[in-house]
Amino acid sequence: MSISENLTEVRERIARACERSGRSVEDVTLIAVSKTKPLEDLLAAYHAGAGDFGENKVQEIVAKHPQMPSDAKFHMIGHLQRNKVKQVIPHVVMIHSVDTVRLAEQIEQDAAKAERIMDILLEVNVAEEESKFGFRCEEVEAAVRQICVSPHVRIRGLMTIAPFVDDPEENRDVFRKLYQLSVDIKKKNIDNVTMSVLSMGMTGDYEVAVEEGATMIRVGTGIFGAR
Repeated sequence: MSISENLTEVRERIARACERSGRSVEDVTLIAVSKTKPLEDLLAAYHAGAGDFGENKVQEIVAKHPQMPSDAKFHMIGHLQRNKVKQVIPHVVMIHSVDTVRLAEQIEQDAAKAERIMDILLEVNVAEEESKFGFRCEEVEAAVRQICVSPHVRIRGLMTIAPFVDDPEENRDVFRKLYQLSVDIKKKNIDNVTMSVLSMGMTGDYEVAVEEGATMIRVGTGIFGAR
């Protein structure tokens, strides 16, 4: 199937998941995960209606963003090192993978120099996998309170990378926990924090993620085919 056909199918599956859970399809943003993919693939997705692209590596964002139409939005979804923050800030609308307070402080410094406010998500290692980055659930509120005082950083919500499983139902609990955590933090009415974004769900489990409240899903293989 072509990239355009794949996109159509993913959108239809999102719509059905929204219907099952009584949500509006407008509440879910599809991020086309274009890491390692050539520019022509991104352009094919763009012309088929994709507007948001997710990349794991700073050098790929820096290379691809200037060559894409000006309204294509890029998201940093991979692990970000502090020494690369300055490079990525001009090219992305959001950093999904803020996994330490120190990284958030670096983003604050570099965003201030660039005279912009950077939207970020805190990455939460809900399943507490050794191989994954991110805050533990019980650390998130304290991190939010430390980071929210930064004037050039705006916490928009939470992100998680669920375990790789054969049965997406196995991740339902992970998505449910992240949703509940965002609800709990939202209730605290912390300044400069909205909790309006939940970035969760990938090719294998995005329908379950949508049913559990995802507002952004990150789909690569389902759109671009296997890497």
